[in-house]
Amino acid sequence: MQSRKLGQLEVSALGLGCMSMSALYGPPADKGEMISLIRAAHDQDVTLFDTAESYGPFTNEELVGEALAPIRDQVVIATKFGFDIDLATGARRGGTNSRPEHIAAAVEGCLKRLRTDRIDLLYQHRVDPEVPIEDVAGAVKALIAAGKVGHFGLSEAGVQTIRRAHAIQPLAAVQSEYSLFWRGPEAELLPVLEELGIGFVPFSPLGAGFLAGKIDETTVFDPTDFRNAVPRFSPEARRANMALVEVIRSVAGRKAATPAQVALAWLLARKPWIVPIPGTTKPHRLTENLGAVTLDLTDGDLAGIDIEIGKVAVQGERLPEAALKMTGL
Repeated sequence: MQSRKLGQLEVSALGLGCMSMSALYGPPADKGEMISLIRAAHDQDVTLFDTAESYGPFTNEELVGEALAPIRDQVVIATKFGFDIDLATGARRGGTNSRPEHIAAAVEGCLKRLRTDRIDLLYQHRVDPEVPIEDVAGAVKALIAAGKVGHFGLSEAGVQTIRRAHAIQPLAAVQSEYSLFWRGPEAELLPVLEELGIGFVPFSPLGAGFLAGKIDETTVFDPTDFRNAVPRFSPEARRANMALVEVIRSVAGRKAATPAQVALAWLLARKPWIVPIPGTTKPHRLTENLGAVTLDLTDGDLAGIDIEIGKVAVQGERLPEAALKMTGL
């Protein structure tokens, strides 16, 4: 596996997003099978594993902590704080909470669940409009000084917030959605990250599974799957957006690859400091995704993809309206 840098933090070129093992894509997967999957990822040279206190809440961190405990010093664990969660019960109270005292308490819970004495990469999950980002960065800076956190990151933050946070405590990474399904970060975010030397971690690099080519307008999601509430996953939007998948399938056919591998290789080719974190609950999908690291997309391939994708008008917002209001702050 090739390695890349998120700021000064060295990680595998592809990480593993662990959220779907416990939350949002339907019922939680079998715990034993997911522990085996996480360890199989490490066996295939993945070193970056991404979770959050809100996934479950808490259960995903517990899963990741148990899975990685035997190999803790060989991996990079990323987790997130920032939603308003009762730290005693795990009950969601709605909205965000990045008050410094809450951050400190939340991190103690993260450390316990992850079975570790430090968090390698700690993200603010969503910007809290009630707490100045300087206060948030200062709280994380104190945790870094105490040895409880290694590096600081932001998720779905706007560029001015990124600049202000970075001035207090340098950011190793920013995490936001980015894929051939959603290219919004290209306008402002990526140039600022390059200027400041901050790494970028795209989540949903396969468009919540759509770019893998296994979902169409007839696909029925589990009633608890968050995609049921996402506008771009309405049957009408899926029917229109299949044009995007056909472009990727065409390239995959020429390259003797799968659509998922093409979509991930495209991201890897954008910048050397981009580290996608595709998630999966299936061992064969894990192996398929990791094959993207060795897929060479030429300049001609990339130019052709840009031309053909530019002809497709993607239908539907990437998140429900309430969730979108929490991004770009």
